[in-house]
Amino acid sequence: MTQAYLSALGFEPLDNHSRTTQRSPNDDSWRCMHTHAAQDGTHVYLEHPYLINRCRLSLSAAPLDQANVLADLSLDDKPGLEAALAAYFALHGGVGPLIKPLSSTPLRPYRRRL
Repeated sequence: MTQAYLSALGFEPLDNHSRTTQRSPNDDSWRCMHTHAAQDGTHVYLEHPYLINRCRLSLSAAPLDQANVLADLSLDDKPGLEAALAAYFALHGGVGPLIKPLSSTPLRPYRRRL
């Protein structure tokens, strides 16, 4: 899966590093959030853990509980990801409002005036 493909599905990276670089599927870990909430207000996340050839669709950014994982898919299973995303939105009342864009302001050190 490429960043262009995930953006076409409506996913935005949660970290600024992955916004600027093209990643290969097994290069690094990445975490994305869908740009739209569901009608009931829940959000959906997509995560690819470091050096694991799978991705997870989940209800939290870093799911620790298996109950929060909606789908565990191979990185090559694009139809499976699209079906899982469609099933998620169908279960939660459909596609809801657009989520405000993530803040891209970098953290800068405090500078004291002299």
